[in-house]
Amino acid sequence: MLSDTDRATYEWQLDVPGLGECGQEKLGSATALVSRVGGLGGPLAMSLAAAGIGKIILVHAGNLQEADLNRQTLMSRQWIGKPRVECAAETIARFKPEIEVVPVNENFNADNAHRLVSMSDIVFDCAPLFEERFLMNRECVRQGKPIIDSAMYSMQGQVMTIVPGKTPCLACVYPEIPSHWKRRFPVIGAVSCLVAQVGALEGIKLISGFGEVSIGEMILIDAETMSFNKIKLAPRRHDCAVCGGLNLDS
Repeated sequence: MLSDTDRATYEWQLDVPGLGECGQEKLGSATALVSRVGGLGGPLAMSLAAAGIGKIILVHAGNLQEADLNRQTLMSRQWIGKPRVECAAETIARFKPEIEVVPVNENFNADNAHRLVSMSDIVFDCAPLFEERFLMNRECVRQGKPIIDSAMYSMQGQVMTIVPGKTPCLACVYPEIPSHWKRRFPVIGAVSCLVAQVGALEGIKLISGFGEVSIGEMILIDAETMSFNKIKLAPRRHDCAVCGGLNLDS
């Protein structure tokens, strides 16, 4: 049940048609995992916290660098040389002390994927590397956990909501890592934040059960022309190496 403090905090949000106290309670009881918490995952995690997610697990290895500060809005300059994930957790906790924030100074790998996904109800994939995205996708499919896959490059972004057994998974759309993909890519922080908010909203709607989630579609964002489009994805591939064996379409 919502407390008096909750009702005061979310007074304006509770007026959103279709959300109400029931949807707010679902948000408060949910655990979201965000990987990673850089230019895309950082603002996404902050928006989840502001919306009332009860627990957030932040997954990101490594220390903050000078070059991160043009886009990683949860960071601060005095944290250069220190773990990014701890700075992100501190920023969120300072913004909303009652939220449970769990920092994990690791990146997704074959050894920790099962453990990390099992800790959450929903996964927000903001990793720049396809190797990590594929690991999250595979493990979420195995455990039946929804995943919001968000990515950006320069002035372009995309968001895809994956519900195992009902939608194409990431491996259906990308059977192999695209040959042109590189670890370093051009980025303006405002574009990362824009894509992050779309991903956050998709997850918030999915968790709380209101609005229309873009199931079976990919949201495409062009910040250069300020255009948003949705493309319908091909049906789930039954020969997919990751989700092809599932029989949950009905």
